[in-house]
Amino acid sequence: MTIDRVVLVTKKTALEELVARYNSSAQARFYIDAIAPGGFDEYEAAHACYTGAVAAVVRGLPSGLKQHVIERGFLPNYVFAAGDLVVTVGPDGLVVNTAKYLAAQPILAVNPDPARVDGILVPFSPQEAGEWAARAAAGRAPLRLVTMAQASLNDGQTLFAFNDLFVGPRSHVSARYRIEFDGRGEDQSSSGLIVSTGAGSTGWLQSIVNGAVGVAAGVTQADITPPAPESYQLPWEADALTFAVREPFTSRTSQANIVYGKLDARHPLMVRSHMPENGVIFSDGVEADFLSFNAGAVATIRVAERKTRLVARG
Repeated sequence: MTIDRVVLVTKKTALEELVARYNSSAQARFYIDAIAPGGFDEYEAAHACYTGAVAAVVRGLPSGLKQHVIERGFLPNYVFAAGDLVVTVGPDGLVVNTAKYLAAQPILAVNPDPARVDGILVPFSPQEAGEWAARAAAGRAPLRLVTMAQASLNDGQTLFAFNDLFVGPRSHVSARYRIEFDGRGEDQSSSGLIVSTGAGSTGWLQSIVNGAVGVAAGVTQADITPPAPESYQLPWEADALTFAVREPFTSRTSQANIVYGKLDARHPLMVRSHMPENGVIFSDGVEADFLSFNAGAVATIRVAERKTRLVARG
């Protein structure tokens, strides 16, 4: 791949969001300081740190590459070119939100503020960004491949996920659907199901597993040992996904036998919606970017052919 452009993806700071909400910095300060005196100073400090990091990244980028800067909100409608190197400046969530809009473009993830951002997916400092961008452009940067999930509807729409897909209702009502997996099928009523990638298996999936174990132990009064994380967590590059049904309800018309499993290339998951309205599929916690999943819609969920390509230290 020939890199000829850097696309810098940024995000709004908490200060910018506050100012947009309260119309001015002064009004935002008045509101925040009324709740927590002096609290607005932290917003200003974080904003200054972030904008300084973005400026440092821009200064360090190779002069021979074209540059373009976009804010995260424009990602759903932005058209990335094959020769783009994507540089994200922000927390892990910015990497996750960006990845599902890419094909094979590599991501160089920059941590703008190590004091505030843990950064599992963002290993590079703003001062290193230029050097590593040059390495990536020259094909000298190692890449870590990360498996993604893909949901395809019978009307041709497709949605990708870096961490996980959610299939269910928009609100706190029961999701009704038919699930088919590994030669078995049943009608279910639940609060929805998630499909997790290896990268996402330490998050939402882990919460579901922990909750299920705790509830089972409480109901049965048995000493249930929580499963070792490696029993359900997958490597980032594994060509497999894990699904789990949340709060399945049994009745005359719904069962709860197919509530957990691992998908691979030969074993996709099929879900047929029985919801007359408000059914959705969204990815990575971004509810605003969703596929409608109402009665008549059929989703096939499988390992995506495309993989996220993260620039790594090696």
